[in-house]
Amino acid sequence: MRQIVLDTETTGLNPRSGDRIIEIGCVEMINRRLTGNNLHFYINPERDSEEGALAVHGLTTEFLSDKPKFAQVSAELLDYLSGAEIIIHNAPFDIGFLDAEFARLGVAPFTEHVAEVIDTLVQAKSMYPGKRNSLDALCDRYGISNSHRVLHGALLDAELLAEVYLAMTRGQNSLTIDLEVEETAARGDAGPISGALAEVLVMRASEEEVADHELVMNSLDKEVRGSCIWRTLTAN
Repeated sequence: MRQIVLDTETTGLNPRSGDRIIEIGCVEMINRRLTGNNLHFYINPERDSEEGALAVHGLTTEFLSDKPKFAQVSAELLDYLSGAEIIIHNAPFDIGFLDAEFARLGVAPFTEHVAEVIDTLVQAKSMYPGKRNSLDALCDRYGISNSHRVLHGALLDAELLAEVYLAMTRGQNSLTIDLEVEETAARGDAGPISGALAEVLVMRASEEEVADHELVMNSLDKEVRGSCIWRTLTAN
């Protein structure tokens, strides 16, 4: 399964009022593994960014002035995305801008080029109703470091979102395996296990390790002012 995590940066919030895409970042995953085959463009929007947007992404008109226009990268972008499952945080925002750019070129809307779009914001709101579900909030929730994220950047945000998505959907792998085991058992495909079992190696603690363990147990006894639970378990 080929999945692409996608993010954009823009000159403002509304493509209908003429705001444009200035950066696109894409991160590829195949069978839930990052491949490193990523795609990244800075794009000349042929207009200035709004003050609020500039404060978010920091990409100035001067910096973008010598970058390719969207028309120059559109074919490569579509070839890269074609037929993949696309993962976006707050998908209507990014797709709205991509559709506006494609419409200028007479190209079909974004969703006609890809297999499916997964919106991680919708997933997060379903999993954590009433809580903050921004990318930063999800990074905090899943213990993903985003300390290097001073400004928003499309490729950096796509890389963070890929990690968030894998963390959000981690249980899907084990669920799939469980279902496959159940189906195999139901069909009677699993035959008897034959052959000698490997020798079981028993590693006993050294005297030094036993002494260190006793020091820790004594410390715990002091904390609880009695016998800690581990001594109770040992006694049983």
